[in-house]
Amino acid sequence: MRKIFLLAFLFSLSTVAQVKDSVNLDNPNATIYTHIYYLQQDSYQPEKSAKTIYGLSEKEAIATAIKIKRVLDGKGLQIDFNKIPNNPDYNDTIGYSKFYKYVLFPERMPLISVEKRGNYWYYSAETVDKIDMLYEAVFPWYIDRIQEVIPGYGHKKFLGVEVWQYAALIVLLLLTILIYYIARRIAFFILQRILYRFIKEHAPSINKALKKLAHPISLLVALALVDKIFPSLQFSLEVNKWFLLSINIAATVFWIYVFLKLAKVLVILYEAFTETTDSKLDDQLVPILGNFLTGLIVVVGVLKIITLFGVNPTAVIAGASIGGLAIAFASQDTVKNLIGTVMIFTDKPFHIGDWVQAGEVVGTVEEVGFRSTRVRAADTSIYQIPNSKLSEMVINNSGLRLYRRYNTQLGIRYDTPPELIEAFVKGVREIILAHPDTKSDNYIVEFNGFGDSALLIMMNMYLKDLAWATEQKSRHQIHMAIVKLAKELGVDFAFPSTTVMIEQFPEKNAIDLKYNTDSARIDTVLEQQIANFKTNIGDASKE
Repeated sequence: MRKIFLLAFLFSLSTVAQVKDSVNLDNPNATIYTHIYYLQQDSYQPEKSAKTIYGLSEKEAIATAIKIKRVLDGKGLQIDFNKIPNNPDYNDTIGYSKFYKYVLFPERMPLISVEKRGNYWYYSAETVDKIDMLYEAVFPWYIDRIQEVIPGYGHKKFLGVEVWQYAALIVLLLLTILIYYIARRIAFFILQRILYRFIKEHAPSINKALKKLAHPISLLVALALVDKIFPSLQFSLEVNKWFLLSINIAATVFWIYVFLKLAKVLVILYEAFTETTDSKLDDQLVPILGNFLTGLIVVVGVLKIITLFGVNPTAVIAGASIGGLAIAFASQDTVKNLIGTVMIFTDKPFHIGDWVQAGEVVGTVEEVGFRSTRVRAADTSIYQIPNSKLSEMVINNSGLRLYRRYNTQLGIRYDTPPELIEAFVKGVREIILAHPDTKSDNYIVEFNGFGDSALLIMMNMYLKDLAWATEQKSRHQIHMAIVKLAKELGVDFAFPSTTVMIEQFPEKNAIDLKYNTDSARIDTVLEQQIANFKTNIGDASKE
């Protein structure tokens, strides 16, 4: 009986020992937990941790497992086991093919992963093949040499940190400052060369913006040095995690600054390009393009910062897309206006400063925004027209006419002699030809009809300048010249009236209107008035 009890006791001990010595590799979570747990100080059993390495001898597997953990600790990558799947058949691919693999840190360390072999999960063959390269990148060869020459007192701890680590941190700080100043000078020199060689013609406008790039670029070089060397100082995982996280956030902020400055340079170059084009609508696109690039850079930068805290970028983008759809459905008018804005800039039905008629609105286009277009009427009031409606309207754009047509009737008295009519018509023609803003090869001045109270002389001409204000100024100058010509010739303009002519009446004489029709005088008046008009026009153009 005692022998049976002793055998049962020994069997139970061996069973407990086997359970205690066993490792769990059934799923990604269990494999990674086994690897990390048995390399902790309180539960250090590297031979069990090495079970997560497939295809190597125990000695090589132990070395590989230790290197994997040191690489993760050195880069400050703390594993969150709540996010690691427990599914034995976890598949990270989409489709019919089955590829059982899980990457621990897809963004920051994509080469370290676990994969399924048979019924168990191990660190992937890619990880095992690349671990030496990763380890040398995090802990360069000189680290072991430095460790060998550090005297005993260098390993004494103060506040949980060894003395040699303090000294190395000071050296790293001084080296970073030195690299910063060197990199700033080099970056400034290179930017100057780029400025001189490629964009020399726009150098005054973008010189200041490019110079500001040297500062963040040199800071990025210094941060890259710190990110490269700091893991070699072998601080704890917690210290590495927060310090390197801060470095990555700072680097992202500096990159945002760099791209914002580059966007500003692009906007300046585009603005210089728009000045060479006739379209004024391109000028309005400059601030819109600047705001768009700024918003895009900031959004991408914030997304990058969010991913540094372990948030899955795919989930963020998917959430943003769903949110964007919800907002789009909730604000359909805004989306329509945005599409209308795109159509306006694509079709270019008008330019900034054009005089347009859109429905009941008539005025000058002042601004085209993301949502609406601003039109100023002749009475200086402002109309805000939604771009969605404006893109569907029939727009009469006076600014796109080749010329501004001006057609009017000049009415002179019925009793004007034929000689003065001919002289007046000839003088008006000469005035039109003398004005610099008229189209000299396309005009008509003819005696074309008899009105109720006047002889009608049609004046039809075209003005070259499309600006409304310039048109009014040209009309004024031509009108004044015609009035002066009529006065000197003795031609009177008619106005609506009724004249009773009494030819025979006792003791009354008929109206005797006297006109001077001397041909020499008429030629002298025409020559003098046209010469005066040309002089006045020349003086006005100089002003």
